[in-house]
Amino acid sequence: MPIPETDLDDFRSAVQEWCREHVPAGWRKAQTGVPDEEYIAFQQWWFARLREAGYAVPHWPARWGGGMPLAQQAVLYQELAAHDAPRLVLAFVAIHHAAATLLEAGTEEQRARHLPAILDGEIWAQGFSEPEAGSDLASLRTTARPDGDRYIVNGQKLWASGAAYADWCLLLARTDPAARKRDGISYFLLDMRTPGIDVRPIQNAVGESHFCEIFLNDVAVPAANLVGAENTGWRVAQATLGAERGLTMLELAERLGNAGFRWLVEACGRLGLLTDSLTADRLAGFETEITGLRALCQDLVERHESGRAGPADASIVKLYYSELLQRMTGFGAEVTGLPAHALLHKPASSGWESGAWMLDHIGSWEWTIPGGTSEIQRNIIAERGLGLPREASA
Repeated sequence: MPIPETDLDDFRSAVQEWCREHVPAGWRKAQTGVPDEEYIAFQQWWFARLREAGYAVPHWPARWGGGMPLAQQAVLYQELAAHDAPRLVLAFVAIHHAAATLLEAGTEEQRARHLPAILDGEIWAQGFSEPEAGSDLASLRTTARPDGDRYIVNGQKLWASGAAYADWCLLLARTDPAARKRDGISYFLLDMRTPGIDVRPIQNAVGESHFCEIFLNDVAVPAANLVGAENTGWRVAQATLGAERGLTMLELAERLGNAGFRWLVEACGRLGLLTDSLTADRLAGFETEITGLRALCQDLVERHESGRAGPADASIVKLYYSELLQRMTGFGAEVTGLPAHALLHKPASSGWESGAWMLDHIGSWEWTIPGGTSEIQRNIIAERGLGLPREASA
C-alpha cells in the first residue's frame, strides 16, 4: 500500500531535522588525508549514529533492524545526500553484500551470529576475484579441501576492497576440481583472524590502498561457515552480485544527483562557465541522465520487492550508473583544470563524487569493473534480458 504524501512529508521533515543536528560540520576537511585509525574510528562512530536513528540498514527486514518502506528509503537517501552526510564506506560490503547473502542463503545460526554483529560494527570484505579470475570469475583457482568438520583453503584473492580492515570475508573457493567451472565452487564465511591469512594492501598512483590482495595458506574454515550446500557457491554468489549491481544503487543514485551534480554545477558557476552554451548543454544532459538513473533504481527496487525483477535488470542499472559516474567525473576534471589535477587526497568518508574531480574520475573506473565489468554487464543484458544467443567461442 502506498504511503500517503503527508506521511512522507512528515518523515522527510524528521530526517532533515536529524541531519541538521547530527551531520558533523567540517567532516570533509577533517577526513582528508587522515591515518587509517582515524578513518576507521570516524566510520564506526557515524555508523553507530545512523543505527541509533534507525537509518543504518533501512533495506534489511524489520526483524533485523530494518523494514523501512521503499518510499521512505528513497527520501532518507535523498536527504542524507542533500545534507552532505558522510557515506558508510567501511560498512558497505557488510550491510549490502554480506547481509544479502546471509538473508538469501545463510542458515538461521549464521544470520543470528553475523547480522547483529554487523550492526555492532563488524567489517566485511569480499574475496571473489583472483589474478586469473576477474571478469571470468568461474575460473577461480583457490581451493577448499574437506578435512573432517572443516575445509583447508589455499589460494589468492585480488582487488578485495577494505580487506586490511575486515573482520570477516565472503569467500569463493573450488571444492570440486573435476566439476564444470561453475558447478564446483562453494561459498564460505571466512574469519580474517584465522592463521594462514596474509593481507597485502595494493598502493595506487596517489598512495591510497583501497584494494588488497589476500593470500591463503592452509587456512582452516569450519564446515559450519559454508553458505548453502557444497558446490552451489556460484548460485549463492548471485545474491551477493545482485546486491552489488542493483539494490545498492538507490543510495548511490541520490548521492550522484544531490551531491555530485550539485557540486559540478557549483564548480562551473565559480569558473563562469554556466553561460557557455556547450557547458550548459553538457550539464543539462547529465541532469537528464540522473533523472533516468533514479527512475531505473526505483523501478528495480520495486520489481525486486514484488518478485518481478528480470534477470538483467540489476545489470542495466549497474552499467548505467558506473558509466554515467565516469562521464560526469571526467567532465568535472576537464572543466576544473590543473587545480583539480594537483589534488592528492579526497575525504576518506565521501562517496565516489567528492568534488576532487580528478581523483573522483580515477576512482570512477573502479565502478566499471567490480560486480562484473561493463563488457560482462552488456553480455548479461544481451543474453538474459534480450534473449540473444551467446557469442560462439573462438
